[in-house]
Amino acid sequence: MTRWEAALPSQVERGWLAVAAAIWVVVAVVTTSQGAPAPLPAGAIEVEGTVASPTYVGPFGRWVFVSSREGTVLVEVDSDVPRGARVRVGGIADGRPGVARGTRYRSTVDDGSIEVLAEPGGIEAGGEMIRARVLERLEPFDRGRGLLAGFLIGDTTAVTRVDAEAMRRAGLSHFTAVSGSNVVLFLGLLFLVTGPLSLGPRRRAVVGLAGLPFYAAATGFEPSVLRASVMAGLVLAARLVGIAISPWRALALAVAGLTWLVPGLSTSVGFQLSVAATIGVLFGSRWPARSRIGKAASIAVGAQLAVAPVLLFYFGTIPLISPVANVLAAPLVTISTLAGSVGVIGMGGLIDPAASIAGWLLDLAHAVSGWPQLGPAHFIAIVSASVLLRRFDSWRAPLAAGAALVAVFLALAPISAPEAGTVVVLDVGQGDSILLAGGDGRFALVDGGPDPVVVVDKLRAYRVTHIELMVATHVHADHVSGLSGLIGLMPVGQIWAALEPHDTPGSTELVAAAEKHEVPMVTPPVGSRFDLGALVIEVLGPVRRYASPNDQSLLLMVTGAERTMLLAGDVETVAQSDHPGLRADVLKVPHQGGGTSDPIWLAGVGAAESVISVGPNEFGHPAQWVIDVLEEAGSVVRRTDVEGDIPIPLG
Repeated sequence: MTRWEAALPSQVERGWLAVAAAIWVVVAVVTTSQGAPAPLPAGAIEVEGTVASPTYVGPFGRWVFVSSREGTVLVEVDSDVPRGARVRVGGIADGRPGVARGTRYRSTVDDGSIEVLAEPGGIEAGGEMIRARVLERLEPFDRGRGLLAGFLIGDTTAVTRVDAEAMRRAGLSHFTAVSGSNVVLFLGLLFLVTGPLSLGPRRRAVVGLAGLPFYAAATGFEPSVLRASVMAGLVLAARLVGIAISPWRALALAVAGLTWLVPGLSTSVGFQLSVAATIGVLFGSRWPARSRIGKAASIAVGAQLAVAPVLLFYFGTIPLISPVANVLAAPLVTISTLAGSVGVIGMGGLIDPAASIAGWLLDLAHAVSGWPQLGPAHFIAIVSASVLLRRFDSWRAPLAAGAALVAVFLALAPISAPEAGTVVVLDVGQGDSILLAGGDGRFALVDGGPDPVVVVDKLRAYRVTHIELMVATHVHADHVSGLSGLIGLMPVGQIWAALEPHDTPGSTELVAAAEKHEVPMVTPPVGSRFDLGALVIEVLGPVRRYASPNDQSLLLMVTGAERTMLLAGDVETVAQSDHPGLRADVLKVPHQGGGTSDPIWLAGVGAAESVISVGPNEFGHPAQWVIDVLEEAGSVVRRTDVEGDIPIPLG
């Protein structure tokens, strides 16, 4: 029997899996054919219903699903609302149906209120008690404690989007999706706590079956939790009646039952990844290995190969060295989760060490996340090469594998660092972020766009590891939201910021991050200069206080050996009138090219090139008349939404 044949399920188990797959496909086809739900009428709305999800946190705030007579609606909330609570929702419906986290909804409701009419009861109440207890014990949250909450109950509210993206790119995000290992740990602690009630296999089965629903509720009934809990429940139920059930059969029954009872799971990415990973783990655990490290590597490789098609389909890439990262990360997660669980139960002194170990995992994720990502073509090429290598002699196989790996690395190599004296207007969507390269590894960053994940990826691609000067031109989210995620991730020398007299949640977060990491922040007076090597940055404005945050933007002139570039932030007509006669070879057009500028001022800059940093938007940016004015003045207009990143050499 070959290694592959030894890892396969038995013929009977394959039959069970085939039945489960057939049920899954039928349910998925029926669910998909139903299409999107009919929209609710747009406008003011008031509905009563039940909170059908945990409180999710996204880039634009908190939200929950509410199930009502009118159907499921997505409701934006200011604070956590317990799952299972009876609520009254009032607000404005946008009338646009959609799908989020595998759930179809009829409309988004915002700009309103949500009133709790009745607290959750039964299993959901017990789950909320467990969840609240864990979160209370972990406060105050930092990076490590935030990730520890993800290990224990799948709550990633306190995990920054930059850290979450680093874990995804490293192939480690599944550790915060509570699954089989977490369920096993929960059952072990439950048996320990219940003491005499858990003596004997039958009693343990009863205690476990009683406790599993509460743990699933505490984790928000996430798809991976449902899969793992049902599989564990089947094993315990079989033990209770004195029969054995194999993992393959438990998986088949769990998949068939869940997809039939909860049809939405069939199209849930989380459920698909959970099932695929379980299949990979079951295969990998049965591959022959000579050591524990070899066994761990087999499981990691099996899981990664199994989830690769799903990841490629939905996200387009998979991490090249995810199996290696998982082998290194698994013991850290196990120790951190075990210590954190015991700490939450009673031995609070273990929480800090557990959080520190979780922080090490984040450091590992960031170290690995910059490595190449494989696209579909790369993945197919590597798998094909692996199959063909079996035909080679033993000494040729490693040589060919090494050559293939080198070729992949070369094909996926990051972008070279910008040459000295170059300004790169980064394509960060609807917002501004501008990288200045002074040479010899010296960089400044003016604004960070609306999304920290995007700007981190950009800087990593350009091999930026240190920022000497970070600039927040003004307080609006499309300029400052991306900056706070960088602080603490890489060294920042100092920050120039024009934040007063205005403030926004993004600017407040930036100030807090600077204070936490002891990065000096100043509002530079007009005339301030910063020598970046091949480039010099000079502050031209603001010359006074303005009512508009846009007019309060820092106005910067960047001078190279041959050309100058005016970084105009989002200044509008009022501030522009305070700066007549400004001239520059290149202009970063204010406010994504919106119609808030003085056409005479725009033309008067006399720029040979004008760069508009803009992305998809509903504001009509850039205004056509702005482009016309610039082109009539002899300027070549360039746009990041057309060209991507735009390098501007200043000599």
